[in-house]
Amino acid sequence: MKTTKLSALTIGAALALSAGMARAECGEVSITEMNWGSAAVVTSVSKFLMEQGYECRVTVVPSSTLPSVTSIAETGKPDIVTELWVNTAPSYTDLERAGKVKTVADVLSDGGVEAFWIPKYLADEHPELTTMDGVLAHPELVGGRFNNCPDGWACRVVNDNLVKAWDFAGHGLEVFNHGSSETLAASIASAYESKEPWFGYYFAPTSVLGKYEMVMVDMGSYVADVHACNSAADCANPGKSAYPSARVVTGVTTDFAEREPEVADLMSKVAFTNAQMNEVLAWQEDNKASAEEAAVHFLTTYKDVWGKWLNDAAQEKLAALLQ
Repeated sequence: MKTTKLSALTIGAALALSAGMARAECGEVSITEMNWGSAAVVTSVSKFLMEQGYECRVTVVPSSTLPSVTSIAETGKPDIVTELWVNTAPSYTDLERAGKVKTVADVLSDGGVEAFWIPKYLADEHPELTTMDGVLAHPELVGGRFNNCPDGWACRVVNDNLVKAWDFAGHGLEVFNHGSSETLAASIASAYESKEPWFGYYFAPTSVLGKYEMVMVDMGSYVADVHACNSAADCANPGKSAYPSARVVTGVTTDFAEREPEVADLMSKVAFTNAQMNEVLAWQEDNKASAEEAAVHFLTTYKDVWGKWLNDAAQEKLAALLQ
């Protein structure tokens, strides 16, 4: 941690210096910082690379999904919106069709993940539990409980319908509806500490899945029309379907892409796997670190990843960090 803190101070000093001395070859750039952990890390990493590698003056715009899309529609700003979960922002697709914004990257390269999980130690001991058929045949091995989403989450509606489709009650599985994200996460931590059974819903990227090795339960194929019905509280015929992989993107305004093609090209390459982001978020939580410090951890740990995102000139500017 001392080494990382020193690196954070060094990079922080460089950032402060660049803010006052950069020649601003790429001019002003505005980028969103969505109000959740992984998005803040994406923005902090991108900001550093744009400032240090491309000599931009970067303004971070705190935002969330709908306000950021609305702002682009009404004002053409910010220039860059990143970690946008497309399935939660249908109006983004409208902006893309209208030519106001273009998608340049899948910033979570393997998509956002939603699924049912069991701990790895349980899967190792009872591999039959890695399928829904196995769980339903042996509910006692998962503690006879399904850990469900809190009320108000979109997954709660889907899961409530999946519970009916798979007849959890008829197979002896009690549904425990968590009251908050904190208690859902704490239930995984508690199970791991005691090596107890656990079965339930979770999502990635998150610090929880970075800290605790979980195995995805095979829910079968994703069936679009079945999932669409399951997503509605009044679904008349709940069915069996896996969750789809959620597309999570970086978009830039078309004006910005034309004005700053080199930076748009950089942002087209900025992408994280869930495994990488889970690890960074777990490190951040364990060290009670800020998003900027988590970005430093990524930059010092994954040089072989982000070094390939840069053009030749930026690689030269950041050569000392890439060694």
